[in-house]
Amino acid sequence: MKKVLFSLLAVGALFAAPAQAQKVGEPQTKAVKATKGGNAYAVQPQLSSLGWVGKKVGGQHNGTIALKDGQVQVKGNQIVGGTFTFDMDAIKVQDIENAEYNAKLVGHLKNDDFFSADKYPTSTFVITNVKSTKADAKGNNALVTGNLTVKGKTNPVTFPAKVGVKDGVAAASGVATIDRTKYDVKYGSTLFGAAADKAIDNEFTLNFNVVAKQQAQ
Repeated sequence: MKKVLFSLLAVGALFAAPAQAQKVGEPQTKAVKATKGGNAYAVQPQLSSLGWVGKKVGGQHNGTIALKDGQVQVKGNQIVGGTFTFDMDAIKVQDIENAEYNAKLVGHLKNDDFFSADKYPTSTFVITNVKSTKADAKGNNALVTGNLTVKGKTNPVTFPAKVGVKDGVAAASGVATIDRTKYDVKYGSTLFGAAADKAIDNEFTLNFNVVAKQQAQ
């Protein structure tokens, strides 16, 4: 995902080790409970990032969504579960430098045309399965499946990821493609009446780079 200085070094070391894992989040001061057994690892938001890219006719926009909190469960060198929360009120746009236009798009993304951040301030992702795979050309060595909840609607999502667990640190990176119409985000969709020359793609991508650390017992 985006810029994460120490995270990149940590992830590089982890990905050199064997692993099968999962993702995500933000700094926590207290230990979190494992929900599927194994050891609880708390996400480190300051070392992690979640980015988004949305495309439309003639262009695209990109930005970030804050990882609020989360945890992963690790057994040995494998991630076996995880729950992550995203702060939809902290969505940002990175490609528009003009402050006025930037604020206008951020406001639009937060209103009912898109994510209704006032009614649904958080979104969640719960990992249900991680399958180890042969590394592909991008280094992805796992197939992650989980339930993504946005605007109160939950749908399964599966995507390839590059994961690793070593010395009390778990890391993951990858790209997930999301169909926004499944989450009642229909603004600008030709499926719901938008003109073709003003259409916004129904699919957008989430790019993640996550670091989580084992908590002291």
